[in-house]
Amino acid sequence: MSKNMMSTNKMSKSRTSVSRRGFLRNAVKGSAAAAAAACTTVVAAPPEANALVRPPKPLPPDAVGLLYDSTLCIGCKACVTACKEVNHMPPDVGPAQQGWNAGGGDKPIYDSPVELSAKTLNVIKAYSHGTGATKDAAENGFAFIKRQCLHCADPSCVSVCPVSAMTKDAKTGIVNHDPSACIGCRYCVLSCPFGVPKYDYNDAFGEIKKCQLCKQQLAKNELPGCADVCPTGATLFGRTEDLKAEAKRRTALKVGEHTHYPRGDIAGKVGGPRAGHEKLVEAAYQTHIYGEKELGGTQCLAVSAVPFDKLNLPTNVPENGYPTLSEGIQHTLYAGMIAPATVFAGLAYLAHRNTKNHTDE
Repeated sequence: MSKNMMSTNKMSKSRTSVSRRGFLRNAVKGSAAAAAAACTTVVAAPPEANALVRPPKPLPPDAVGLLYDSTLCIGCKACVTACKEVNHMPPDVGPAQQGWNAGGGDKPIYDSPVELSAKTLNVIKAYSHGTGATKDAAENGFAFIKRQCLHCADPSCVSVCPVSAMTKDAKTGIVNHDPSACIGCRYCVLSCPFGVPKYDYNDAFGEIKKCQLCKQQLAKNELPGCADVCPTGATLFGRTEDLKAEAKRRTALKVGEHTHYPRGDIAGKVGGPRAGHEKLVEAAYQTHIYGEKELGGTQCLAVSAVPFDKLNLPTNVPENGYPTLSEGIQHTLYAGMIAPATVFAGLAYLAHRNTKNHTDE
């Protein structure tokens, strides 16, 4: 091969290489510019239509839930047992309990859950500080907290589910999970700010598990298992608005006041009327009602004498649910397919221009 031909081939390869690098560099720049232009076009909507944040979703008028009063809880865990019974959940024994809870066979002696799991939908956890001598005291005291699904007004799990396996009932507001529709992507597990949905990794056909407020019991006009058996009324069932009013009444009480605490259903309808009990307020309630404003509000509320951050509930969260922003951005970018069409048009133009330049070379 002559020196002239070799020189020509080298120049051709060099030009081709530069052209490809130039195409990639320009494509990245063009895509960014096109995306920015698309976002600018969409965001320039009228002020009344906020493009980046969609309005929060309100609770249904007849939404139902639970009010948990930490000062009334005695840590008996009857609610945990009842939840297992009505939802047909198996015993939950962690590795730390295997040694003393084996029972000499395949079945454990005690159901001993320490956290929410695919086998436990509701659990009582304890806070302890210093000597732990005084109940409902943040210093040298102890307190209980109930962990379960809070049934958010604007749930992240429903927002991220790609197949609508997670849904929110339009009437009761209960966040339901349909295992027949679930594809096991576990987006709900990652998205929940309260760490509620759990996936069963020990089953080859594992499913997502979470509290569904014993909807099968409600269909029979029976109370959720936890509210049905609570001996002190620490877990109270009812319309969320009624429970919120009750929570505000309690947080306004003073130490030493004599007051009435209802049991079962606050309205006395579901499961029939239950006798409440009279009791002196022994610890000052926090004014904070957990679930009233957190992440757009939840249907399951809690009151306590100990700050909720000490009870391991997230308190540094916004008042609007995360889907208001994530869905707002998605709807903005894909409204009328303007942004994708603009980006595609920019890439097509760059591809055509660079192909033409390469052909000319």
